[in-house]
Amino acid sequence: SAPTAFFGIKSLLTMLLPVLALPALTLGPGSPNGTTHLLVLLLCAATGYYGPNVWVNWLARQRQREVFEAFPDALDLMTVCVEAGLGTDAALLRVADDIGLRSPALAEELRQVNLELQAGGERARAMKNLALRTGVEEVESFVSMLNQAERFGTSIAASLRIHSATLRTRRRQKAEEAAAKIALKLLFPLMVCIFPALLVVLLGPAMIQLSRGLLSGAGL
Repeated sequence: SAPTAFFGIKSLLTMLLPVLALPALTLGPGSPNGTTHLLVLLLCAATGYYGPNVWVNWLARQRQREVFEAFPDALDLMTVCVEAGLGTDAALLRVADDIGLRSPALAEELRQVNLELQAGGERARAMKNLALRTGVEEVESFVSMLNQAERFGTSIAASLRIHSATLRTRRRQKAEEAAAKIALKLLFPLMVCIFPALLVVLLGPAMIQLSRGLLSGAGL
């Protein structure tokens, strides 16, 4: 029912926002002309139509970031479980229970995988659905690695350990990349907000003294 509710909310906001804005435009002081009325109403309708899209996309990015940051820890837990003798399905279920405090979103996705397996679905299909739902590149590579390990008969524990180390390195590199961009992001606030005020504080008294000296020298 989520798609139906989503499109219903979009339709409701598209019609409701212009209706709510119309009395404010007509009864407000200094009400604008008809063209401005129409533009404001169209802007309200566009906000109601595209606003839910922006909100859902922001929520999706936040969820993907949470899954990405917690996924190496989940792989470490899964490696420990597999090395302790648990099967892949039991390890996924145990990781879903233990990773819930770290990332509820990832725990929910892993539980969904276990539900699909309990319903009789194939593991390859359930893991592929996991990659499609999350939309995280690291999860897709994990699914591919797990399928290849099962197909060629390699050690799943060794593959998980190598893959978790790779993901941890990638997470650290992304954090370093984000830290390297801080200086560039701070440049605009510094130039616009801080430097002008600093120049006024430092050069203001000197300019006042200079203007007084010039005025007194000119006999004014």
